[in-house]
Amino acid sequence: LPESGVPQLVQPMIWDYTADLDVEGKVQLIEKYHRCGFSKVWFASAFKGATGVNQSLTLIGHHLKNHLQWLEVASRTPEDVLEGIALTGWQRYDHFSVLCELLPVAIPSLAVCLQALKNGGYSEEVKENVEKLLGMSNLQIDTFMR
Repeated sequence: LPESGVPQLVQPMIWDYTADLDVEGKVQLIEKYHRCGFSKVWFASAFKGATGVNQSLTLIGHHLKNHLQWLEVASRTPEDVLEGIALTGWQRYDHFSVLCELLPVAIPSLAVCLQALKNGGYSEEVKENVEKLLGMSNLQIDTFMR
């Protein structure tokens, strides 16, 4: 790869939407990319649409756990290697599938995930900030919101 010149032309993006992300495996993958000459890498997470083809409501806790684990990977990655994180929100699994989780029901998940990334974690203060921003009185993380 170093001789091909590809590492000077592209930046790899590592995709993983799971709530039980393999942090150590991701750190090792980033180290491998770096040894191959890639100076920057991206992470890709999801705030909605990554938990089931027929999912209609967003389970915030799943996506929050994923983002917290990406933060753990980031904390173990040299600062100059991580270029950024793409926060995705999938609408369907393929062109023949019905739509899953429409944006309005996923806005609380988006807000929680963005605030967790911005604040470097999740806390009662982050929860209260999201509730205030969205005009909500009781944000539910581990159950489906009504």
